[in-house]
This record gives sequence, structure tokens and C-alpha cells, in this order.
Amino acid sequence: MSIYRTHNCNEISMEDVGKKVKIAGFVQTIRDFGGLVFLDIRDMYGVTQVVTSAKEADVDFASHIPIESSVCVEGIVRKRAPETVNEKIKTGLVEIAIENIDILGKRTKNLPFEINSNVDVREDLRLQYRFLDLRNEKLKNNLVLRAEVIQYLRSQMVEQGFLEVQTPILTSSSPEGARDYLVPSRLHPGKFYALPQAPQQFKQLLMISGIDKYFQIAPCFRDEDARADRAPGEFYQLDMEMSYSSQQDVFNVIEPVVYNTFTKFSNKKVAEYPFPQIPYKEAMLKYGTDKPDLRNPLVIVDLSDFFEKCTFKPFINRTVRAIRVAGHMSKGFHEKMLEFAISIGMAGLGYLEVQEDLSYKGPIDKFIPDNLKKELISLAGLHTGDTIFFIADSETRATELAGQIRTELGKRLNLIDDNIFKFCWIVDFPMYELDEIGQISFNHNPFSMPQGGMDTLNTQNPLDIIAYQYDIVCNGIELSSGAVRNHDPEIMVRAFEIAGYSKEHIEEKFPALFNAFKFGAPPHAGIAPGVDRMLMLLTGSETIRDVIAFPMNSKAQDLMMGAPGNVTREQLRDVHIKLDIK
Repeated sequence: MSIYRTHNCNEISMEDVGKKVKIAGFVQTIRDFGGLVFLDIRDMYGVTQVVTSAKEADVDFASHIPIESSVCVEGIVRKRAPETVNEKIKTGLVEIAIENIDILGKRTKNLPFEINSNVDVREDLRLQYRFLDLRNEKLKNNLVLRAEVIQYLRSQMVEQGFLEVQTPILTSSSPEGARDYLVPSRLHPGKFYALPQAPQQFKQLLMISGIDKYFQIAPCFRDEDARADRAPGEFYQLDMEMSYSSQQDVFNVIEPVVYNTFTKFSNKKVAEYPFPQIPYKEAMLKYGTDKPDLRNPLVIVDLSDFFEKCTFKPFINRTVRAIRVAGHMSKGFHEKMLEFAISIGMAGLGYLEVQEDLSYKGPIDKFIPDNLKKELISLAGLHTGDTIFFIADSETRATELAGQIRTELGKRLNLIDDNIFKFCWIVDFPMYELDEIGQISFNHNPFSMPQGGMDTLNTQNPLDIIAYQYDIVCNGIELSSGAVRNHDPEIMVRAFEIAGYSKEHIEEKFPALFNAFKFGAPPHAGIAPGVDRMLMLLTGSETIRDVIAFPMNSKAQDLMMGAPGNVTREQLRDVHIKLDIK
């Protein structure tokens, strides 16, 4: 193979017994038995055991090689003694009798942590020494899987006739929902490039260019706070767009891609497509979120109107949501759920238990008139032995709280099957919402087509307008957002006008796209499933950083490279910037 090796460390087998071979890798372990020294040599592909001769010089040299040094070993392959066979590794039947061992890269510093150890290591330390952390088998396997998944995604898109096109990294700043990363221009003083939050405008321009079916594994840059399922700084998505297509056309393309990928790279069951399509309003009512985990069988029902007829004052003139759970709950369970409810800001957590005669037991029972008790049975689908929990607050808050209670009940009652992936589409998102100061703003993607077109924009209450917008969700995690795009400049002007933007603002912020729409734009639609989130699900990782080679920490810092860092006055002068830090 090379001057350093004839075989990788996973390739030595019984067929090589008696042959002279070379391997290269890191010294994983050293076991000194006095007269002999055994070393495990690890490369990217596996582990091979090597053993010295009984010569004192060989024993002394091998026993003093620092762990994790890089070495080259040459020797004769021989069969292991039966009592030393290691069935845990692929090369466990053989070993190499060392004839020569060279240290190629000697470790001269103490290890900050043990490689492949089960001991928990602080994440900041792992990220500072990420080049060592990646020697860990689990993280290495995650990177291998990442490469295989991306290659497979590419092949599926190409098979469906999509053309891979790379779009610019340096572009203009535009209001797309998150903070831009800005890059100052040296040649144009006082002006800035922006890193793309997504290739949104470029992929629409490709449709107007006649490309018809575009995709890429696209880097996206957003100055957002980190979460367990969101990396600060940059992330990657399977970005796609197609002309002359509807919402369902996008679903027909993406569903097999996602299903095939999860089926190929996971041993878990994958619910088959077509995936359920759940309207946004229904999702918020039944699950308390637009990212529902369909593995959880619990469903939320609205009982606001019912409790207007009752005498329980805390529920009157409030939105009341309820969750039915099959089976009797212990007093201890109720106390723990109450603790959780208080921890998320609830004043309490009401409940009733259904008795054998379909009467109720619980603190709210006395406030429900006898003539309404059967109605509650019907509305909530109650049966003997069931427990029903109640959440009351403003509509927005009750929806959010009920979703959290549903999730917590699912976890505490072990209702969530960890051995399956369940997907769904959330569709029919509102075009607009009220922002924190009560102004109308875009709810989702500002480039989306409103259902009903211009007529809807001109005649409906903006908060009632539904857009052709959709999310794909897996096990409670949003994998992607997408939309049928607004390709009509007049509709675009009106849509932005409702959100408080003038035509001049559109021309300034989206000049290329707005101008291109005047040249016969085809209808088009697209989506962009997140590659990092797919890998997080496939690997069962608790944090998205475990599926990224060199991630930032939760504070958007690269502890290994020291970014963000200081630059020289000369560098700042080149780009016409003077710092004003107080």
C-alpha cells in the first residue's frame, strides 16, 4: 500500500499467517508482561495486536513508547494461542511478531483525557482537543456515517433527476429570520458581504434560470444561540428546489429519500410513507406543538367550552386543555407531575380519575354539575380507570403547557417507543403572526405563496391567511421547513406590504429575486432537510455537536482554533474598520 503499511489494522487475518506485513497507527494500549510486551495498534479501520520478541532491548523500547504515539510495525503474522484469542475485534485470531517498530510521531505531552474511555470528560476539554476526541471510536464512526449518509442522499437526488449546483458563500445581507454573519469588504469601504443563512434566493433564481431540479448539500450560516439540536454558526442541509411543482410533488420526492436513508442506516423500524399530513392548527391543539412526537399516543383535547358551563373559577374564561391517560395513577405519580407542572410555570395540575360507575374522583369533581358528567365522558373519550389531566391558561400558554405535560406524561409512563422513527408533515401554516409588540409579521418563510393568492391577501384577515408552507418532523424534531414559493412580483409586494415592508424595501433587500420574477418565473417549490439533525437521530446522539467534525461550543466558540479571536490593526485597516468596544 505504501512505505508505511501493507495492510490496514482491520485486514490482518488467518490467511496472512506466515507472511511479513506492515501496519501503521496509534499505540492504543501497552501490556508489559516482563519478558514480552503486547501493543494494540489502532488505525481508522480497526485494531491489531503486535508482540515483541523476548530480547531485552525490544522489550525495553516497546514498553516505553508513549500511548497514542504514531508508529509503524513490521513483522510476521502468526496465529494467537487459544487462550489469547480476542473475539471482540476482527483481527482477534492473529497477532504480529514484531521485527521492527518505528515511532513516526511521538507523543510528548500528557493526554488531556483518555481516548476511548468510558469516563465522562468535560465537553469544553473535548472540544479544545477535538483532534484527540475524534480518535474516539464512537465519534469516528459518526463521521464515517455522516460521509456515507451524504453520499447516499446525493445519489438518491441524482437518480431523481436533480442537478447539484453550488451557490455563493459571500452574498448580500437580507432579512431572512436570523442574524447574519457579516464580512467586511476591502475593495468597497463601508460595505459588507453576508454569509448565506440558506441558499433561498439563489435556488429560486436557479428555477427562474430554467435549471428545473436543483439540489446541494448546502452550508448555512446563522448567528443563533445553540440548542441540543442546533449548532451555532453553521449547519448543513439537503437543499432542493423544483420547478412546475406543487406541495405534494415535493413530498413525493423527499419522502422516499428520507425513508430510504433512515432504513439503510438504522436498525430501528421506520414508519412507511406517505407520511401523515397534519394541519398546523390541528397539531397545536392535539399535540401542543408544531413538532409532534407521534411515538407518544397521548392526545390533547379542548374543553374550554365545557368548563364555561361548570363552576370551577380557575377554568372560567380560560383555554382549558385536557389529556386522557389510560390507567390509575398513584399518589406519588400525581405529586411528581405536580412538581413538574410548577417547574414549567403552572399554578397546579388538575386531574380526575374515572371510577367503575363512571363517576369521578379528584379535586375538580365537585365543580362539575351532575348533568354534565356524562358529557365530559363523551368529549374526552374516557373509560373506567382512566385519569384525565387539565391545563388552563391563555390560549397560547395553555397550548404550550399542554404540549409539555403531554411529553412528560409520555416519558414517565414509558409510552414512547425508542425503536421506531415516525415522520409527519405539518402543513397549512399561518402566513402571518403577531410579533412581541403586536405587529403583523411573517410566521414562517416570507417567500411562501399564500393559499388563494392575491384574492386572499386582499380580502382576508392577515392572521387567517394560510400559506403553502410545510415542515417535516421526526420523533419530535423538526428536520426541515419548506414551501411553495411566491413567484409573482405583485403578490410578493402585497404579501410584504401586509408585514409592514414597502415595495422599495423589497427592491433594496431582494433586488435580484424581485427583478427576476418579472421575466417569466415558473411556479416552484422546495425544502431543505437538515443533514446534522438526521445524523443526530440516526446515531442517537444527545447533542448535535457529536455528529460534526469540528463544532463550536454552546457559546459559539471554537475552543480548538481560538475563534472568534483578535485580529491585528493592519487587518482591520485593510477592511476599513475601527473598533469601538466599551
